[in-house]
Parts: sequence; structure tokens; C-alpha cells
Amino acid sequence: MTDGAPPRARSARLCTLARCVALAVALAGCAGTGPGTAPRPSPAPRTTSPQELCTRLVTHWAHRLLADADGGYGDYQSMGLSNGQYEILRTVLDAGRAEERINGAVSAKELIGHQIARSCTERYRGGGPTGGPWQ
Repeated sequence: MTDGAPPRARSARLCTLARCVALAVALAGCAGTGPGTAPRPSPAPRTTSPQELCTRLVTHWAHRLLADADGGYGDYQSMGLSNGQYEILRTVLDAGRAEERINGAVSAKELIGHQIARSCTERYRGGGPTGGPWQ
């Protein structure tokens, strides 16, 4: 099924055809942006509130340290916590360990979950921490 054209001419036609296909594909990507067509808005980035971030961080470390018999990891900065968040962690860990001795691990996790949520909400009620720069 040859068209009788020399090989160089067939090669040129194939190259032209390939360019046309590539151009059509490229233009198809722009098809929805003409007049009368509203562009799709990009999704808004999701932000994490200070209360939610505090709750997540302190909960992570509380569960990790509650499970660790030694109870040590490092200083609050190596955990990614502020001084105030670390104070919340220490307070709930003390309560969680006492609860664990009396009523078991499940009860301790429930207790620290409630205390962390309450403390972080209270701490960031006004939108930001109060006190010094690392508080």
C-alpha cells in the first residue's frame, strides 16, 4: 500500500501528520478556556487551625510516651512542640499514667484525649498563644 511517492516524501508527510496531531492534542487542552467558558477554580488549600495542630501534636506524643515505659524522648523542641504545648503534654501524661494504673490503658487514652482537646482549645481560644514567644 504505497502511494508511489519516494521515501523522502513519505517521511515528510508522516512528519507533517505527527506535527498536526501534536498541535491538535495541545490545543485540546486549551479547549475549555475560550469565551463564554468559566475557568475551573483551583481548590483552596486546607489550613489547620492552631487548636487542631496542637491537639494532633500533643496527642501523638502523649500516646507515644504513654506506651513507652521509660517515658523519655527529648526536649520539647525536638518534639516540635512549643513550651506551652509541652506543658499540656506533661500535665496530661501525669494524669494519663495515674489513670492507667487505676483503670487501664483504654481509660487512660480516653482521658488524655479529652484533656488535650480541652487544653488546646483553651490555649488557642483567641487565635494564638498568650505569653512569651515560645508560649
